[in-house]
Amino acid sequence: MSGMKHQDLGERLNAAKNAKQAMAEKFRQRPGLDDPAVAERRAARASVSAARDARAVEREAKRLAEKARMVAEREARAAEQAEQDERMAAEKAADAARLEVERKAARDARYAARKARK
Repeated sequence: MSGMKHQDLGERLNAAKNAKQAMAEKFRQRPGLDDPAVAERRAARASVSAARDARAVEREAKRLAEKARMVAEREARAAEQAEQDERMAAEKAADAARLEVERKAARDARYAARKARK
């Protein structure tokens, strides 16, 4: 900071003008769009971008396949559960019918025993 206090206005303006000219020169020295190095870098970026897009598509396909597999598993479990519930309902109905037949037989036996006692 102390070095700046000793500079006069003309020196500071000249330094600013030189800095602007250096930046402009640096910008002008940049290679153009038709330069082979620029085209090569652009092609490399495009190939990297295409590879990235391909990987994203592959990940999305894997995700959708996994989701479809999980849905299929869930449907299979639901179908299996429904079949098991149906089987248990049929067993309950059969047990209820068997129990009703046994109760009727016991009732008929009691009725017959009561008739025989008279």
